[in-house]
Amino acid sequence: MGLTGMALAIDAGNSKTDVALVTADGSILATARGGGFQPPVVGAERAVDMLAPLVASVLAEAGMVGAAGAVGVAGSGGVVGAAGPVDHLSAFLANADLPVEEARLTAEIARRGWAGTVTVRNDTFALLRAGLPDDGEPVGVAVVCGAGINCVGLGRDGATARFPAIGRISGDWGGGAQLADEALWCAARAEDGRGAPTELARALPAHFGLTTMRELIEALHLHEIPGHRRHELPPVLFAVATAGDRIARTLVTRQAEEIALLARVALDRLGLLDEPTPVILGGGILTARHPLLHNHLTQLLTQHAPQAIPQVVTAPPVLGAALDTLDRAGAQAEAYGRVRGAWG
Repeated sequence: MGLTGMALAIDAGNSKTDVALVTADGSILATARGGGFQPPVVGAERAVDMLAPLVASVLAEAGMVGAAGAVGVAGSGGVVGAAGPVDHLSAFLANADLPVEEARLTAEIARRGWAGTVTVRNDTFALLRAGLPDDGEPVGVAVVCGAGINCVGLGRDGATARFPAIGRISGDWGGGAQLADEALWCAARAEDGRGAPTELARALPAHFGLTTMRELIEALHLHEIPGHRRHELPPVLFAVATAGDRIARTLVTRQAEEIALLARVALDRLGLLDEPTPVILGGGILTARHPLLHNHLTQLLTQHAPQAIPQVVTAPPVLGAALDTLDRAGAQAEAYGRVRGAWG
């Protein structure tokens, strides 16, 4: 890793951010956790500002002097800043969906002077790296389905497949936030007669101690129930689907179809449909392993991508960021084992 032999590994998702200080031998010197990373809401500069206390925390825990600001310039293999307290920083960030966003965030982080070099990628690549072997050419596809949904893939000779993943305008469907909205939509229409009957019309308001969808609609609209509590609704949807409700089951099977479709298209783009290839699955919706979703997804992959090898990864994505720092340092096999052991 260079002079200090240390690197910062960052995984910043929509709901939480993890930072780890990693040595070239795979030791984890310090970790810190903070809130979500949302540059589309607060801007790139403010979003990176919110990383600063976490970086300061891990440096302080390791007995290192805090990073001084420095303006970075373009360099090979990343952005190079003034000599920071660590050699490299690997950041895997939610909402770094387009190359221009990755470039802006790379420059914004580099100018803080936390590391000699900085690389930034979308956080789905951290899931992919966490699920791939530590030796050989990194080849595989990852689909994350948590608050949102995204897919990336790495093929032979560095080929990459990815999607804009910025919502409905880029063709996305699914993830916890949209599943909650779809469940609310179906339940509202069921109650007022515009849609087919569904148990969701009773179960969703009941989750909040209410009786009707009208009460729930008003409570959400007037912020009597905070908007962030919508993330509590997907488990209700899955429970209703498991009990046999047709509308709820339709939403869950649609989610499985979207996940399988992303994986198949990525494999096809990379020319990997006809060879055994890991398909790494992560994010809260997938790691919950709801039988209806998981079984239907497995069936669809068997039908449309029979060489895919699905693997659910439950380790925190910061593991992938830490492994990436070891890749860049040319670390020994024992270092990878030590890092993986730290996160089980």
